[in-house]
Amino acid sequence: MIEQSTMATLASFSLPESAAPKIKALHDYWQSIHPAAGVLPGRRHFDPIDIPELLPSIWMIDVQRAPRRFRFRLVGTEIVKFTGRDVTGRWLDEVYPDYEKTEAYSMHRDCAETGRPGYRKSGVLSNPRRGRVEAERLYLPLAEDGHTVNIVLVMTLYSGEPSPRRL
Repeated sequence: MIEQSTMATLASFSLPESAAPKIKALHDYWQSIHPAAGVLPGRRHFDPIDIPELLPSIWMIDVQRAPRRFRFRLVGTEIVKFTGRDVTGRWLDEVYPDYEKTEAYSMHRDCAETGRPGYRKSGVLSNPRRGRVEAERLYLPLAEDGHTVNIVLVMTLYSGEPSPRRL
């Protein structure tokens, strides 16, 4: 359950000015679907019809609490195309054996535990055959009861050409 002090910090989260327009658009949409002050939106507030141009770059990740695990609920078509596989329905720790040691795990965990959005831009291994590229990500909490995050909504935008992979 998210504390009131955490809810107050939601208003203080802001994206960097350099954030991609699509990242900003998803963040603005997420803010617009909050059902009430101090309450997080849930999946029922998120309507894909409202943002069709953003859907190819969106992931929805289910949060399991005991034990803490994350499962791909939905993986956008651009992500499937870029990574070369569709992992919908699979557990992240099964797809990525070292997942709990990654920055992605930390971002998912922090968003799920605190109810605060997250943002990062970093290099990422796109596909074992393709090498690393730049990825910009936005992490947004969804909570069916308005307080306990049960889905992390993520947008990933890839840019640049993969660098050669070092063996």
